[in-house]
Amino acid sequence: MRNFISSRVAAVPPSGIRRFFDIAATMPDVISLGIGEPDFVTPEPMLQAGIRSLQRGETGYTSNSGTAELRVALCEHLARLYGVSYDPNTEMLVTVGVSEAMYLALTAICNPGDEVIVPQPCFVAYTPEVVFAGGTPVTVACKVENDFQVTGAEIEARITPRTKALLIGYPNNPTGAVMSRERMLEIAALAEKYDLLVISDEIYDRLVYGTEHVCFSALPGMKSRTLLLGGFSKDYAMTGWRIGYIAGPADLLAATRKVHQYTIMSAPTTGQAAAVVALQHGEEHVQRMVAEYDRRRRLIVSGCNALGLDCFEPRGAFYAFPSIAKTGMTSDVFCDTLLKEEQVATIPGSAFGDGGEGFIRMAYATSYEKIEKALERIHRFLRRHG
Repeated sequence: MRNFISSRVAAVPPSGIRRFFDIAATMPDVISLGIGEPDFVTPEPMLQAGIRSLQRGETGYTSNSGTAELRVALCEHLARLYGVSYDPNTEMLVTVGVSEAMYLALTAICNPGDEVIVPQPCFVAYTPEVVFAGGTPVTVACKVENDFQVTGAEIEARITPRTKALLIGYPNNPTGAVMSRERMLEIAALAEKYDLLVISDEIYDRLVYGTEHVCFSALPGMKSRTLLLGGFSKDYAMTGWRIGYIAGPADLLAATRKVHQYTIMSAPTTGQAAAVVALQHGEEHVQRMVAEYDRRRRLIVSGCNALGLDCFEPRGAFYAFPSIAKTGMTSDVFCDTLLKEEQVATIPGSAFGDGGEGFIRMAYATSYEKIEKALERIHRFLRRHG
C-alpha cells in the first residue's frame, strides 16, 4: 500500500519528553522532576462546584463559545488583573485547555509557507503545532546571559516578508524565565513596525515569584494584534478539567471559533462550572500554592548551585533549568544515565529546541521532601561521574 501519512506529520519527531516518562513509569522508586503538572489536588471550592454541576444534571454541551457565566468571569478577571478589556460575547472563547487554544490560533491564521517566529527553548508543542497548521516555524535561540528573555534585536534579525506571527510563552516552560516589561515593549514595537500578530501563551501568569507578570495584550496598542492564551491547569491545579481560553479581536476570535465548532463543539461542561468558582473564590488557594512553589524553587536552585550545576534563577512557572555543561555530558546522556542509575527523572534541554542543549529541566511541582531526596541522589551521581 502507499504511505497514507501526511508529510507534515511524518516530519515532526515524537515528543522528547514522553520517552523519559515512559521509562520512568517502568521503574520502582522513581523521583520525577520531569512532569509539568501540579502535585496539588484541585482545591475544594472547585471540586465542589464540579460535583454540584453534575448533580444538577449539567451533562450536555454548552455554547460553542463556553458558558456565558465563565466568559463574563474571565473578562472581569483579565480587566481586574491587567487592565485589558474584552467583550465576553465576541472576544472570548473557552477551549479544551491551552493545547486546543494553541491549535485553534495557529490553524486559524496560517497559510502554507507563512512564517511564525518561535523563541526557544520553549514548550515542546510550539514548533510542531506551527508545522501541523501548515506554517513554517522560524526559531530564535534565547541565551542564559539574557535571562532566557528573547530580545527585540534577535527577533528582528529573523523577520522576512513571509513572517506573519510571533509565538511567545512567558512565564516560560522550560526555563522559568519571566519577560520584563522593557523586553515586551521591544516586541510590541516590532509587531507594530512589521504588522505582525502575537500569540502569547500565558498559562503560568499567576505563578511568579518576586516579580510581575506582564500581559502582552495589555501593552499600549497590542490588544488588536494579540491572541492571548490562558487557562486553569497550572495556576489552579486543574490539569484534568481541561479548561483554557483565547481572548482577542472579534474577527480573529470568529475564525478560531469556526475551527473550534467543527473540531471540538465545546469545552467540558463540568470543568467550566469549576472554572467559574476558581475565578470567584480561588485566590487564596492560588496564593498558597505559589508560596509553596516558591519554597521549593529556592531549594532546588540553591541545591543545584551547591552541586556545581549552575542554575539560572527562575522567576515564574515551576521549572528550574540548570546547566550540566561542567559534566561534559550531553543533556540526553545526562538525563538518561541519571534516570537509570539513580531513578531521578529530569528532561533534557534539547527536547525544548534551540538553546536548550547543555541544560536540563527540573520541575519542582513535587514535594519539598522529594526534591531533597532527588538532590541527594544527583549529588551521588555527580560524585560517581567525576
